[in-house]
Amino acid sequence: MLRAPVTGCYTQVMTLRKIATIGHPVLRRRARAVTREELETPTMQAFIDDLVETMRDARGAGLAAIQIYEPVRICALEVEANPRYPYAPRIPLTILVNPKLEPIGDERFDNYEGCLSVPNLRGVVSRHAVVHVTAWDRNAQPLDFVARGISAGTYQHEVDHLDGVVFLDRVTDPTTLCTWEHFDHYQREAFIERITPFIARHGG
Repeated sequence: MLRAPVTGCYTQVMTLRKIATIGHPVLRRRARAVTREELETPTMQAFIDDLVETMRDARGAGLAAIQIYEPVRICALEVEANPRYPYAPRIPLTILVNPKLEPIGDERFDNYEGCLSVPNLRGVVSRHAVVHVTAWDRNAQPLDFVARGISAGTYQHEVDHLDGVVFLDRVTDPTTLCTWEHFDHYQREAFIERITPFIARHGG
């Protein structure tokens, strides 16, 4: 069976990978950098296809390679009317290889985050409001852009994974931790009311 992958050419059906959950040692490893030669191999390109397919199947806003047991510095992000984060601005499919983030300015915001590796749990994390992103894309072409607003938080969340950090490590007030059901029932309305002007101000 053939279908079009994210590269736009045809290949064999992509493989859904198992997502590591909190407590597995792989999530605490620091991922290694990827060389240009390694990135260009069919094996690594097929892995990136799997990463994207697994992220989409799980309805994640992003997924780091280390979350599917490959400790390399690659992550995928995409937000397209995501039912897990209906308030989040759109992020077109973005592959980051060997990413680096630099905060711009001192502004921070409180984001109610969840994670595919921490099932059914959300909590408030303080994130930089604006970050400068540099990386390669999947074809080893340079990426250099600024991410703003809640989207900047998504980039920080995924790059954290590459350093062995999960969002729970950044929750400063554990009383904000809640299940997704209780977030929807008790927290969602107030959070959306608070975050909507912030999103509008930053355009993301």
